[in-house]
Amino acid sequence: MSVTIKDVAAGAGVGIATVSRVFNGSGPVGAATRERVLAAARELGYRPSAGARSLRGRGGGGVGLVLPDLTDPFAAELAEGVLAAARDLGEHVVIDLSGGDAAREAAIVGRFLERRLEGVVAVPCGESAPWAEAARAAGLVFAERVARGVPGVPGVLADDATGVRHLTEYLAGLGHRRIAYLGAAAPGGEPDVRERAFRAALTRLGLAVPESLLVPARPNRDSAYAAAAGLLQSRDDVTAVLAAGHLLGEAAVLVARELDLRVPADVSIAMVDDVPWAELCDPPLTAVARPARAMGRRACELVLRDPARRGHAPEPLPAELVVRGSCGPPRGARAGR
Repeated sequence: MSVTIKDVAAGAGVGIATVSRVFNGSGPVGAATRERVLAAARELGYRPSAGARSLRGRGGGGVGLVLPDLTDPFAAELAEGVLAAARDLGEHVVIDLSGGDAAREAAIVGRFLERRLEGVVAVPCGESAPWAEAARAAGLVFAERVARGVPGVPGVLADDATGVRHLTEYLAGLGHRRIAYLGAAAPGGEPDVRERAFRAALTRLGLAVPESLLVPARPNRDSAYAAAAGLLQSRDDVTAVLAAGHLLGEAAVLVARELDLRVPADVSIAMVDDVPWAELCDPPLTAVARPARAMGRRACELVLRDPARRGHAPEPLPAELVVRGSCGPPRGARAGR
């Protein structure tokens, strides 16, 4: 396991903030204390990040975190991972929210660059231009998704392709042949990694990919509800719904309840993102668990301690299928027809 600033602090008998001041020159430290910290670092083999050393004498420090929304359970868990890693490494975190607005996101990036932070962890929503500038000026790591057109920026992602493949195979194994995918790209748009994985899994299983069951929806409550309502009201041949995110899964559950559809007797529902409420549904929802906290922690570590990883391809972290009671055999199989 890598040596952290916390280990150095324990070895020197001082606080994490004191170790941070020794290595980034951000405040006064007595000569004896400084020597004790440096000795502990040498003994443990600790090496501060290049970014931290470059801050000596120019101010700055800290990690910026850009999220669309903290009310989103996944984003909140990712933020907890960033905060925990920063705390272990003796840094603070500055959080700002874009609200999914590209202009606001660009303004946040500008403010973070003015603060001369050590680096930025971002869940991007907008255009590549502000992120390209941030990548040139500071350590930048994307989490959960990456901004297109910004080469050389590492990302920490969930292995959504494997998770969706396992979920699709699970539904097909139950006997489902009319599986709707809720959250597809708009007509003419480019499918994302989850939709591509769904299509590929059906093809490998020798099943048709019915375009009419690839239902476009944006990841917000109004769009998700409208898409789920349109699907379940008009397509009584659908026996299972795979929702591409937790807002879409929430909408599918709500619409099924409003239409008096029994889950899973009338329709099976599963989704990407195992958020806390999924286990509280009746029945609990089958979901792909994506490691939000681990993603946040790793992204922060890349910013603060692993600059050599910058410029490498995104790191996929495992996504796990969690089977619960919301999926069962399709209606015909259950009725014996």
